Amino acid sequence: MSNRARATLVGLTAILMWSMLGVFTGGSGAVPPFLLNALCFGLSGSVATLWLIAKGRANVLRQPFRVWAIGALGLFGYHALYFTALRTAPLVEAGLINYLWPLLIVLFSGFLPGERLRVHHLAGVVLGFAGAALLVTAGRSLTLDGGYALGYLAAFFAAVVWAGYSVISRRFAGVPSEAVAGFCLATALLSLVCHVAFEQTVLPANPFEWLMILLLGTFPVGLAFFVWDYGVKHGDIQLIGTAAYATPVLSTLLLTLTGYGTLGWTTALACALVTLGAIVAAWDALPFRRGAKARRAVT
Repeated sequence: MSNRARATLVGLTAILMWSMLGVFTGGSGAVPPFLLNALCFGLSGSVATLWLIAKGRANVLRQPFRVWAIGALGLFGYHALYFTALRTAPLVEAGLINYLWPLLIVLFSGFLPGERLRVHHLAGVVLGFAGAALLVTAGRSLTLDGGYALGYLAAFFAAVVWAGYSVISRRFAGVPSEAVAGFCLATALLSLVCHVAFEQTVLPANPFEWLMILLLGTFPVGLAFFVWDYGVKHGDIQLIGTAAYATPVLSTLLLTLTGYGTLGWTTALACALVTLGAIVAAWDALPFRRGAKARRAVT
């Protein structure tokens, strides 16, 4: 397996972990968003930093200011804008606008050195977005009310920030993914400041809720950002971006299995669209396509 393929697979595991976000968040009680962010990023950043110190690799955190700025603003900026959108606009519309980020990743990747944006990449990501839209809206039509313009803009800019962070990270491929530990700590600190300024403190009420926060900080708000960083820096960023549309589908399936949701025809069709989109986006990498290219090269 090539290094690029291995990095792509590593990056795709972030999508699996992000699909757990709904389940773990649902079990975390009434902890307000910025405080939850501070707890989870504080946990993941602290553990990762202690691991770096134990391994004698704490120097990884000594990065230029621009690297810190991109990392911290990417993680914190996305979450701050996303929470703002959820608070100031209807959840369905805000969620759907936010899910433009995989599409934007694929589009922005066309500006990266060595990457070419092809028709099948665009077709794949459009199919993926259609699947996510069907799932988020449950097949209902949407009405964008001008009174929620601030929330819609926050959701859109959240998508732009996350897509921009993911693509720009590619230009800093030489920065080890372990440096994300520092970005997590910075995000935790900024989130804590926002919590103090805007929220009322509500801590987890029982051991189960603390366990859910521990799992959040370990996987979807922890390890996921490290493997995502590695994947977008060294893997097939266009395939990873398209496959990200599997997140809401997998999340819905997990919520159903754990009793938080129900399945319907929209889920089945969304699964089919997202799967088809991923296959189309990965068209050139499919085994039979590689074999055909190899045969043409020989002849």
